[in-house]
Amino acid sequence: MLEFDTVSKSFWTGKQRKVILDRVSFRVNIGESLGILAPNGTGKTTLIKMMAGLEKPDEGEIRTNCRVSFPLGFMGGVVTRLSARENARFIARLYGLDPDYVEAFCRWLCGLEEYFDQPIGTYSSGMRARFTFSLMLALDFDMYLVDEGMPASTDVEFNRKAGEILAERLRTTTMIIVSHQPEILQKFARKAAVLMNGQLHMFDTLEEAKLLYDYETQS
Repeated sequence: MLEFDTVSKSFWTGKQRKVILDRVSFRVNIGESLGILAPNGTGKTTLIKMMAGLEKPDEGEIRTNCRVSFPLGFMGGVVTRLSARENARFIARLYGLDPDYVEAFCRWLCGLEEYFDQPIGTYSSGMRARFTFSLMLALDFDMYLVDEGMPASTDVEFNRKAGEILAERLRTTTMIIVSHQPEILQKFARKAAVLMNGQLHMFDTLEEAKLLYDYETQS
């Protein structure tokens, strides 16, 4: 499970204090994928980074007793001067996995061909997205964190393979996906929440969450 216990988080923008969370408590259990609707500018990326342990709360406690992924698309753990092959093997060792397996899985899924042995700093944004998503799936987590859905890839074969693997993983794992688009959440989660004005409003269904989200964003 992943649990937030009276967690607060805010930033000073230079003009005012931006409140992301104000004493928020919630829990996500394994097997209960959650979609979070959050308008742009409300702190959805900060929230997902806090779940991954990349951002610390100002107050409160975040507890986990499962393997939580880094956010899909997060490049902080990837060294851009190294190749995809070198990064895959290095990160495999960090997680105590077989470097040969992780390299082979990523090489097969992302389909970068000869670019797999070139520095990641030379990749297009689509190529980077394909590699980081492949790496996340190779590491086999209990809970996957996704910010704004699937990577922006125009590669049809990659999207097909990655989508099939992700659908298979969701039968035995959990996803937390944060987006400002309800249709993205509909594909992956039944339970939903709305992040707004420093509070996380939890609902049993996406339809209920969408009513509040539409009311607040359209009023």
